[in-house]
Amino acid sequence: MSGAVQITGLAQLEGAMVALERDLHRATRIATAHAAHLAEAAIKRMLTTSSHPKGTPTPSNPGDPPSLVTGTLRRSIKVTGPVPAGRGRWVAEIGPTAVYGRIQELGGTAGRGSELPPRPYVQPAYEQLVASGTISRAYHLAWRTALTH
Repeated sequence: MSGAVQITGLAQLEGAMVALERDLHRATRIATAHAAHLAEAAIKRMLTTSSHPKGTPTPSNPGDPPSLVTGTLRRSIKVTGPVPAGRGRWVAEIGPTAVYGRIQELGGTAGRGSELPPRPYVQPAYEQLVASGTISRAYHLAWRTALTH
């Protein structure tokens, strides 16, 4: 005996690893899209916690989400992406397209110099999804499916 070791199947192993990487990459994209749409729905729910008729001076309390009046802000919540972010990562953006969406979230000086207090609705919705484990579950399910198919 010469003491030599022969290893076979390396090409198959490499092929399997490439396929696994591809499947996990696809699963991450799918999970990112799913998580983004979960966030969109949560933000829209946040924007339905109070309402008042158009033209009546009954805004939500400072620190609470804006009151629903016409639904424009809620309808403006959109998902963009997911798009590749390098090294197997994906990024999606979720937020309002209505011009006043940012000032409602963060507060600040509005037109004619009036100060608006923050009425956050994006950050609290996201924090609820993270705290409940909803975002993590979306990724775990996608990855588990990719690993066990």
